[in-house]
Amino acid sequence: MTKTILLAVSGSISAYKAADLTNQLTKQGYDVHVLMTKAATDFITPLTLQVLSKNAVHLDVMTENDPKSVNHIELAKKADLFVLAPASANTLAKLAHGMADNMVTATALALPADTPKLIAPAMNTKMYENPLTQRNLAILKEVGFEEIEPRSSLLACGDIGRGALAELDAIIERIEKNL
Repeated sequence: MTKTILLAVSGSISAYKAADLTNQLTKQGYDVHVLMTKAATDFITPLTLQVLSKNAVHLDVMTENDPKSVNHIELAKKADLFVLAPASANTLAKLAHGMADNMVTATALALPADTPKLIAPAMNTKMYENPLTQRNLAILKEVGFEEIEPRSSLLACGDIGRGALAELDAIIERIEKNL
């Protein structure tokens, strides 16, 4: 039976890596449905992820293509796994505080409690290490999210430190472990 993965992409320069992640997961036989925040679409086009996933990309929580169902609820029901990669500080904060103002956060809040949930942060070192971000990560871990920790690296902003998206092999390994 094919497993369904909801791949949520938020606004980070690492969003371009979602294309490779989507491609690898699809080639491995997973049914990948991509959800994007508005900020994510500034880094990578939805069309790229649609072509690679072979599924429509979900952008707006208020867009309902089928009047018989509520899109974010139906997606949450069919998910075998939810992966937020990259997870921006903004999206982590929204999730930790129960905000549902976009497709990613609304779908995440609609997930059944037993659905595995992975988050792979990607941001500047100072943002990642900020006590508020660390508190938000702790809240998310308390309610069942599992963090795939970022790497230390030369970041897009020129800083060196922890905050780079985990290697895709590490993300895929965690996905497979949770499925």
